[in-house]
Amino acid sequence: MFDALSEKLQRVFSRLQSHGTVTEKDLDEALREVRVALLEADVNFRVVREFIAAVRERAVGAEVLRSLTGPQQVVAIVNEELTRVLGGSQAALATAPQPPTVILLLGLKGAGKTTFAAKLALHLRKQGGKPLLVAADPYRVAASEQLQALGRQHNVATFAGDLSDLRRLAKDALAEARRIGATAVIVDSAGYLQLDEDVAEELRTLAESFAPHETLLVVDAMTGQEAVHVAEEFGKATQPTGFVLTKLDGDARGGAALSIRAITGLPVKFVGTGERADALEPFHPERFASRILGMGDVMTLVEKAQASIGEDDVVAIGKRMKANQLDLNDFVSQLQRVRSMGPVSDLLGMIPGMGGIKRQLQATQIDDTFFKRAEAIVFSMTAQERRNPDMINGSRRRRIAAGSGTTPQDVNQLLKQWKEAKKVMQMMASGRTARMLGIR
Repeated sequence: MFDALSEKLQRVFSRLQSHGTVTEKDLDEALREVRVALLEADVNFRVVREFIAAVRERAVGAEVLRSLTGPQQVVAIVNEELTRVLGGSQAALATAPQPPTVILLLGLKGAGKTTFAAKLALHLRKQGGKPLLVAADPYRVAASEQLQALGRQHNVATFAGDLSDLRRLAKDALAEARRIGATAVIVDSAGYLQLDEDVAEELRTLAESFAPHETLLVVDAMTGQEAVHVAEEFGKATQPTGFVLTKLDGDARGGAALSIRAITGLPVKFVGTGERADALEPFHPERFASRILGMGDVMTLVEKAQASIGEDDVVAIGKRMKANQLDLNDFVSQLQRVRSMGPVSDLLGMIPGMGGIKRQLQATQIDDTFFKRAEAIVFSMTAQERRNPDMINGSRRRRIAAGSGTTPQDVNQLLKQWKEAKKVMQMMASGRTARMLGIR
């Protein structure tokens, strides 16, 4: 979602850095372009005005003008101010003094509450919790069945009670949570087309009945400025404690993410970044600011890697790297782990300075198809060929290509990629890098 904004801002600062020093004219021209980029990204005009004023005041006050490190200081100030606009620091979920913690989800119809409920349940379970999903939508056809199906799919407990009486539903759901020892209750409420007095009364009844520790407003990030309006309207009927921005992987301009905290004063707690069950990230303002400015997000990348690659796997692969025993079985297993971390272009966007390569990958359409083709080629080899790729001659290439539905040229390309990857891993297995990775 932030790709267009990120590219524009990076171009602005690239030109600024080419000047060597920053004059007042340079600063004003750069900030004028930043203002236009933010407005085009559908950021609220009040937020843009205050942001630009804050950056200019700090840049002039810090004697950035004509400093030899002026351009870098301007970028640093923009990064800090962008982080401040996004919320400053991560706002974690509240936790009840005694379990379960009750999390009430609110939002308009189609915002993605039910999908988010399942994602949040998986997120909490990965942290060692035991969530219970509660169906509390009496209007949408098969809403309860959908939530129960998601619960079965991901092995998460669900509760579906009497939807005609929300107070009774809350009482029974909380009793069930205590019975099974649930640490969190996630309440999937109705999605509304509009907010009127009847809806406001129903929201108040939900809040009184469940007494939630968190009331999260789920907002479709692709609605732009309308998302801020929705947040303000819900705020009149109930008291949200934070926001969830869904569909952040879409092609909208992203203004909601940059506006909603500044306008409402409430934090964004999670963002949905795709359709996958694990495509959910806690919102870290400083990390998102760095991504937008093309400065990467190494911490999130490390967390994704740690979630996909266990400590035992790291030790095992480290030993094989050290002993020069890596083969194509290791290669394809690492490809599968990379796939489990999300789209390659997104991962590259988290590495500082890799924005250009990210765009090249998008242009060449390196996606799941690329990985599936690589896997098909390796799986079409014999066990001996995977252990010793050097034995693959012309006739073997033709056989492997026929078995994988590819061409001999594709097989050649994969073998070249494997050799390059093996060189890199051998370099990593020696010296300082090895010590950093814990390879002994």
